[in-house]
Amino acid sequence: MRILSIGFGLLFLVLLFPQGITAQQISTVNAKKSANAKISKAAEELSNSLNENDEVKIAGSYEKLAQEFIDIADYTKGEEYLKKALESYTRLNRKPDLARVTRSLARVQENQSKYKDAIQNYQIAGEIATEKNQELVNQSDAKRLKSAANPAAQYNYVNAKIQLLEKESRKEEVADAYVQKAEMNLQQKDKAEAIESYNQAISFAKDKPETVIKLKNEIAKVYTADNQFDAALGISEKLLKEARSKKDFDTEIAQLQSIATIYFKKKEPEKAVAQLKAAYELATRQGKTDEVKKSLSQLLDYYKKTGKDKESILLYEQFFRNFEKLIHADSSLADTKNFQVTEEKIRQLEKEKVLKDELIAKKNTFNYFLIGSIVLLLVLFGLIIKALYAIKTKNKEIALQSLRREMNPHFIFNSLNSVNQFISQNRELEANKYLTSYSNLMRNMMENSNKDFIALGSEVEQLRKYLDLEHMRFEDQFDYQITVDDNLDAETILIPNMIIQPHLENAIWHGLRYKEGKGLLQLGFYLKNGTVSVVIDDNGIGLTKSQELKTKNQKVHQSRGLTNTKERISLLNELYKKEITLSLQEKPEPETGTIVVINFPLIERI
Repeated sequence: MRILSIGFGLLFLVLLFPQGITAQQISTVNAKKSANAKISKAAEELSNSLNENDEVKIAGSYEKLAQEFIDIADYTKGEEYLKKALESYTRLNRKPDLARVTRSLARVQENQSKYKDAIQNYQIAGEIATEKNQELVNQSDAKRLKSAANPAAQYNYVNAKIQLLEKESRKEEVADAYVQKAEMNLQQKDKAEAIESYNQAISFAKDKPETVIKLKNEIAKVYTADNQFDAALGISEKLLKEARSKKDFDTEIAQLQSIATIYFKKKEPEKAVAQLKAAYELATRQGKTDEVKKSLSQLLDYYKKTGKDKESILLYEQFFRNFEKLIHADSSLADTKNFQVTEEKIRQLEKEKVLKDELIAKKNTFNYFLIGSIVLLLVLFGLIIKALYAIKTKNKEIALQSLRREMNPHFIFNSLNSVNQFISQNRELEANKYLTSYSNLMRNMMENSNKDFIALGSEVEQLRKYLDLEHMRFEDQFDYQITVDDNLDAETILIPNMIIQPHLENAIWHGLRYKEGKGLLQLGFYLKNGTVSVVIDDNGIGLTKSQELKTKNQKVHQSRGLTNTKERISLLNELYKKEITLSLQEKPEPETGTIVVINFPLIERI
């Protein structure tokens, strides 16, 4: 008869757990239909997030799915998905989320007795916490686990943590902390204090009915262990009544089993068997395979101990008659299979995400390289343009300097001829005076030869010396006047160097020199609408008649003199972004002579 009993037992286990579904999986997923639905929903959300490749949604979905597993005490799965959430939040560098998930991971690891890992994660959570209280709570938990050999220290750390958590109104964690305190009370054989701690936990877990039921059952266990069976039965029977009124079949089955355990402890096996049979029948009707197994195992164990083989066989026969109906009624098996399919899909999407991330990383690396190369080329191109511009500017400066230093050979030749003429006429005094003035003028011109702009006062003085020389040479041919507007500060205003002199020379040599009678050369500097206007006015023979009298060499000289000036003005405008203008016109009849107007912007600093 006992061999038959064993054979039936083996057959029962084979049929009860189909291939591919383990007892642990069924126990985990079948805790409640609502929990099963939440897990499936969270898994589907994660699948969608992975499909969208949205890192923020992925991290949140991992955390949510982990919490669903934690709620049904499947800490292994909870830890797995929390670690994945942690990886995502690390990539996102979101410190508040990192601190929260790291603490959750530490709590899950503590529930699995992975104390070393839990301590490490509590410490990390404390280090990255954004608030002081969070830092202190995590430090307290780390120290509590390190003080495993010192119950008194652990107790103090729990109390300190409770105070910190209560300040932040973190009710769920406060409830957990009171549960830890109750467990320490039980270790110290202080059952009354343990019950008080459980009651405190219940007061903070009122919004979580499942947690409240679990805590009340823990109190019932304490009463049972202390042989206070009536108190234990009172709690369990009240929970049973509430479950029946709410049609909460899971809790009803669990409470029937708990009441049976109490009756067994109370040495009232008949009542215990009655409760187990009721739990077995209800679980069968509701398709709760795991609870059928649990109730059946307890009954068989009792029958085996009491030698009631006949009752065992009848129970087996009843089970097999209802077996097919039970399997069809138990949606948790299908839900478990569906979750396995969804989980496999998640694994596949995770692999695809890794590949996508690698491709994106490679693409980004290539893009950065491409952008870097383009930027480098642009920089090089900019440097080349800058170098070319600098060379061009330098060439313009050299050209300007060359033009500026280009002296009129007729001026030097005529000056030497004048000296020679004075000497031949025994006019040594005039020759010496002329040479002295000439040398002073040449010295000033050489000193300023490397400057593009000089002070107005220096230019006027230089031009005055030049006109003195020419007047000394042609004293009977012309007089000159220099006028400077009182509104012009000759010491601060700058004008282009050696732009005016060639036009004065042209006025004397090609206009006034050939005039019948004594002519007049007027040089004026005026301020007009923020512009310095230089006017060279002579009453010589004029442009037309001058052209008629010129020799071939003189025409070339005049052309080169005007070209030199125009080129220098163009270069100055390009180099310094100025608007220097030059106009030259003959006076209308009956007057004779030429008017040259040069306009400079008002310049006080270069």
